[in-house]
Amino acid sequence: MKRNIFIFHGTLSSPEGNWFPWLKEQLTAKGHNVIVPRFPHPEAPLLEPWLATLNQYKEFINEETIFVGHSVGGMFLLKLLEQLQHPVHAAFFVSSPIGIRPIKYYDSDYVFTHFQFDWPSIVNKSKKFTVYHSDNDPYVSLGNGEELAKKLGVSLIFIPNAGHLNAESGWTKFEKLLSDIEQVL
Repeated sequence: MKRNIFIFHGTLSSPEGNWFPWLKEQLTAKGHNVIVPRFPHPEAPLLEPWLATLNQYKEFINEETIFVGHSVGGMFLLKLLEQLQHPVHAAFFVSSPIGIRPIKYYDSDYVFTHFQFDWPSIVNKSKKFTVYHSDNDPYVSLGNGEELAKKLGVSLIFIPNAGHLNAESGWTKFEKLLSDIEQVL
């Protein structure tokens, strides 16, 4: 089955950053429609403009859709799941902050979501959740990944010494994520 797969970048990032182009290429080669929206003002993300950007792709969001959120893109994904009227097929969170300090961009990200989440609504909006986090992330502390996994009722996929799982930490490919996505296709 061909799926619509979205990849959401985070603060100070873009569709061309990190492992996003590699993952898009891998999944597109398998026949999937991969969309990596370019969100406005990644230096100071705001929820409403990001939702407006995603609204351009609303016809691709259905119960078979897969979402991948990196960093603040994961927080955006949580807010999106709160608002969806239907569940999606799967949601993957990579190095996503949910309000547990230390978070390097706590002040700007706080404006983005206020770190208030409707967890009962969120857990019913995806058939599968997966959370990845490292122990030496310089931007988002491990406690965020641990708590997010707990709130979603899943085990954390702990990747030691991987930083923020971004290009700065040497992550221009993410084989484990690709493998996990392939398992739910």
